[in-house]
Amino acid sequence: MTPSPRKIIIDTDPGQDDAVAILLALASPDELEVLGLTAVAGNVPLRLTERNARIISELAGAVDMPVYSGCDAPLRRKLVTAEHVHGKTGLDGPQLPEPTMALRPGHAVDFLIETLRREPSGTVTLCPLGPLTNIATALQRAPDIAERVQQIVLMGGAYFEVGNITPAAEFNIFVDPEAAKIVFGSGIDLVVVPLDVTHKALTTKPRVDAFRALGTEVGRMVAEWTDFFERFDKDKYGSAGAPLHDPCVIAWLLWPDLFSGRRINVEIETGSDLTLGMTVADWWHVTDRAPNALFLGDVDAEGLFALLTERLARLPLRG
Repeated sequence: MTPSPRKIIIDTDPGQDDAVAILLALASPDELEVLGLTAVAGNVPLRLTERNARIISELAGAVDMPVYSGCDAPLRRKLVTAEHVHGKTGLDGPQLPEPTMALRPGHAVDFLIETLRREPSGTVTLCPLGPLTNIATALQRAPDIAERVQQIVLMGGAYFEVGNITPAAEFNIFVDPEAAKIVFGSGIDLVVVPLDVTHKALTTKPRVDAFRALGTEVGRMVAEWTDFFERFDKDKYGSAGAPLHDPCVIAWLLWPDLFSGRRINVEIETGSDLTLGMTVADWWHVTDRAPNALFLGDVDAEGLFALLTERLARLPLRG
């Protein structure tokens, strides 16, 4: 028997790399059933992330995709955004139409809670691609849902690579470290895709050219998004391209053998101005703290981009 597609909810703050992750998921209906997109403030403010989530859905042909607007600020802190990386809209690069599909009524957190209570226990995976505010808020309001989540596969944190927004912290965790602390302490099975992995998944010219060579609107848009997105990292790191962070989350769900990592303990620093938002990853098991996450450390980048190119060629969906 063919296994049923894995049910996922993508929690997102698009972001060009979020866009590619969402497209990859929507292009893989045999393996993944996307129950909805929940927008959160992060790379850009909420009014733009919920707009961008709808633009991406329409680009993929998923015009009936439920998109919900979520939390517009971190739990306890002022919002930090990343227009310096993603541009003023979050999806700078190509010209974008305004979305025609409407947001679903209700709050993203309510959708998360109601969906996890409605679906059979242990059948829904949460895929956060941005700050963990929506997920943590849902866990605070409805603690019973924790045991109903199959898994959380998230992009965030770092160990060897350390920070990309401060010397110690990765952006998603830094924006809302209190939310991250709740999620990492929830007891839910976690898979963490840190900068140590994503900085090995670079958008080199041949890889971007392969997207453009698809000859489709999706291929053109992804190529133009990555053309824009990579300028920041090329200038900052002197690298050949930019890391496609968020698609690694979806790629792990589709083809986990592309990745390797270790089950370790990961704690979130919330009390230090110097290291706020740091993922304190016990990679070498030097403490007696119990492992709470599969922390990935490496990726087959060629395999990842081959998967991306093959799947993006399938879009837009035709119903």
